[in-house]
Amino acid sequence: MALYQIKIAYDGTHFFGFQRQGDARTVQLEIENVLRQFKWTGKSILCAGRTDTGVHASGQVITFELDWQHDLETLLKALNAKMPEDIAVNAVRVADDGFHPRYNAISRCYHYRIYCQPNRNPLRDRFAWRVWPPVFFEPMQQAAKSLLGTHDFSAFGAPTQKGGHTIRTIMEAEWSQVQTDEFLFSVRANAFLYHMVRRLVYLQVKIGQGLWDLEKFEQGVETQFLQLPGLAKPNGLILVEVKYQTPGSN
Repeated sequence: MALYQIKIAYDGTHFFGFQRQGDARTVQLEIENVLRQFKWTGKSILCAGRTDTGVHASGQVITFELDWQHDLETLLKALNAKMPEDIAVNAVRVADDGFHPRYNAISRCYHYRIYCQPNRNPLRDRFAWRVWPPVFFEPMQQAAKSLLGTHDFSAFGAPTQKGGHTIRTIMEAEWSQVQTDEFLFSVRANAFLYHMVRRLVYLQVKIGQGLWDLEKFEQGVETQFLQLPGLAKPNGLILVEVKYQTPGSN
């Protein structure tokens, strides 16, 4: 019996989030159903982050114990042969005893994609949020820079556990222009509050549209100033990477 650390990707469109919720189709439920075909006897897999309904991942990390008598490459191929089309295993390794994909993580990176068009585009809407009127790049980039460092982010999200603290450290936050009408927000932190990334994106988009004030956003970072209510849509959000202290374990 070994503890396996698995890196997975999934299209969150048809999932009610990652975490098991009764008979609802979730990423966790689908993976555990597959594992039982390999005589897995565990009660629950562990994950690095519980993504919401409609949120995607290219670098989610899960762990489970399994009695597997073959090599890692064979396990990867065997798992992928059983997974539904919207989940894929990208890497498999044996983890150290006691490793936890959430609590041992030192950082997580999310990407959020938007595009600016007056009319919807079904081919883009699966993985991006259509916003209109269009945004101006520089104000959003200024807002992103104000996020760097350790702050109380209670104006931008809720603690993941009742009574939990709202202090987080953001190491990277920036916007890039992917196409003339498409922009990507990249943010890395030691951890995130509930709905924090989607909240940050929503407010920065409003700043880019001239519908919210950059100074008020910065006050939210520094003094927890109450922000404009709203969330960016889930379909633009992707968990792209989880980093760990041990070399080669991300």
